Amino acid sequence: MRSSKRQFTILKQISKFIPRNLVPKLATKHGVDKQSRSITPWTHVLSLMYAQLSHAMSLNDVCDALKNHSGAFKDIRDAEPISKNGLSYANRTRNSKMAEDLFWSVFSALKQNNPSFGYSSRNQKSGIPHRFKRAISAVDSSTIKLFANSLDWAKHRRRKAAAKMHLRLDLQTFLPQFIIVKAANSHDSTEAKELCAGIRAGEIVVFDKAYVDFKHLYHLQNRQVFWVTRAKDNMDYEVMGQHTQPKGKVIRDVKIKLTGMGTKQHYPMELRLVEIKVKVKGKEKVMTFITNNFEWSPNSIADLYKSRWGIEVFFKEIKQTLQIADFLGYNENAVQWQIWTALLVYILLRYIAHIKQWDFSFPRLFTVVRSVLWTKIDLDKVLKSCGTAGAPKKIRGAPEQAFLPGFAFS
Repeated sequence: MRSSKRQFTILKQISKFIPRNLVPKLATKHGVDKQSRSITPWTHVLSLMYAQLSHAMSLNDVCDALKNHSGAFKDIRDAEPISKNGLSYANRTRNSKMAEDLFWSVFSALKQNNPSFGYSSRNQKSGIPHRFKRAISAVDSSTIKLFANSLDWAKHRRRKAAAKMHLRLDLQTFLPQFIIVKAANSHDSTEAKELCAGIRAGEIVVFDKAYVDFKHLYHLQNRQVFWVTRAKDNMDYEVMGQHTQPKGKVIRDVKIKLTGMGTKQHYPMELRLVEIKVKVKGKEKVMTFITNNFEWSPNSIADLYKSRWGIEVFFKEIKQTLQIADFLGYNENAVQWQIWTALLVYILLRYIAHIKQWDFSFPRLFTVVRSVLWTKIDLDKVLKSCGTAGAPKKIRGAPEQAFLPGFAFS
């Protein structure tokens, strides 16, 4: 690969996917432009993007690198190198709602530029059973530990501090549909209604038992949204009758009604309870699921819940690949800026992977891009040189066995 003076740096090529006038527009909307005498909103955003893409460990790490590459940095829409105190102050004081708005605005612009982004047929990471053609969402949260016990806004479990990201993920596209970032001092179920507000009739949502709120589940039922979750151990109910006869690994498949003091009023209709043996880390475990769907097979219900693992993969990519482990500021506003910028970088890299037909993992894409951020070379050439054009064929020790529904193999 040869560098070329006529090319732009990789950092500039990535930033070009952000509409040029979007950041100034949002800065005016959120009042950030009034705080921008020495540091422009674009310089602030691009500095935080660089912190994510380079996996910077500190404010000094970011600011020293931008100063050393001041010419290339200024070439990206006149961004100016920023001081440590200036970046810290901007993170603390500038309205972080702008960062949230920027993420969703860029996401919308990317989908508008390339309609196939966000509407691809299926992402293999999700593990969705192919027989499901409906849109399937997973809802979950991830706690982000903060290493400063003096953070009053994020007090969590006495002597710890943490933020929490609540997410609704489209399992077909592996892209977020709704996100809430806040302190980790509220129960997950309190965010369930807001997270599921955009799900349409006929679609499916899967979540773990931390999000079980029967008032909300009944609300989903009335909206004709199908849901699958695990039953809590202390759930009070009575069996109304058999739904299907137990077979294979299915222990129970019954119709139930809630009998708890509060739950029976919140969900007066019948539910379906499926108790089945599933494999967890190579070992069989009995799990109990509840759902409002009475048509799917018990195995389909277990498979749907298993597909929820896709959201854990998403959190792993965000937290371990991008820079959310080490914060560049610990007040609520600074943490919000960093998390939303991490999500912005994630969506930009996913878009690049989509249009460049990148077939490898997200962490691999991140490390390739990080290594050449200041290099003037075409991004497409970089990705092709890393094997995008043709991955080596896998050698199989034995031919794969065909799978036919309804047939068991010994």
